[in-house]
Amino acid sequence: MVFIEDIETLEGLYGTPGAPSLRKVAHSLTPLYRKWIMTSRLCILSTVGPEGTDGSPRGDDGPVVMELDADTLALPDWRGNNRLDSLRNIVRDPRVALMFLVPGSNNVVRVNGKARLTADADLRARFEKNGKQPATVAVIEISEIYTQCARAMMRARTWSAGDESADLPTMGEILAEASAGEEGGARYDSDWGARAAKTMW
Repeated sequence: MVFIEDIETLEGLYGTPGAPSLRKVAHSLTPLYRKWIMTSRLCILSTVGPEGTDGSPRGDDGPVVMELDADTLALPDWRGNNRLDSLRNIVRDPRVALMFLVPGSNNVVRVNGKARLTADADLRARFEKNGKQPATVAVIEISEIYTQCARAMMRARTWSAGDESADLPTMGEILAEASAGEEGGARYDSDWGARAAKTMW
């Protein structure tokens, strides 16, 4: 197998980018990009650090981010598994990429920028829900915003495909496999719903 080692070879395998794919890029929130992002309750946060890359879903029951100004977004870190992979990466390398999804739309809006973490009490309080606040907030300086081509979502039939999840292994089964039976299993799965409900925020 021969691998591509230079940009000239890579570009020779593809056509010239269409003008719309270049003109759609903005460098701060425009009215329409703002509407799209503030409708999204789910984004994928990508980071990079010394150990490698990390991709993490971030979701909320309303807008997944808050606009601080046209150049800045705030992403709360709600409760998770405390691995902190994405957050460690941000502390050491501020480069981030976010992909905002909206159920039913095959379009994806992407934001690239630089993030810093804060535990600022006033900012954390702006996200308070049910008496709980995020431990930290990522403050993201926007470098560019643009839409992703819809073909990937269309090919995957993301919002219209059947329920393939019925035959997937459960998280308890995966955990039991990964830990040679020391963790997880049926009890993990049966307890998960109640545990998650108590620790959502």
